[in-house]
Amino acid sequence: MAAKKTIKVRRIGSPIRREGDQRATLLGLGLKRANQVVELEDTPSIHGMIRKVNHLVEIVK
Repeated sequence: MAAKKTIKVRRIGSPIRREGDQRATLLGLGLKRANQVVELEDTPSIHGMIRKVNHLVEIVK
């Protein structure tokens, strides 16, 4: 069985004065605090969520 691919994402922006769906997307990604890094499964749905809030997050190598 092959290991699942993962992607690390860091929150770099604040959800203050953002649309409610962007706040919800950050929480859906598990990003609650500034500079928090989470490791997520590399799926198309996660990529779509990252694309929606790409100005608030960055991909960590």
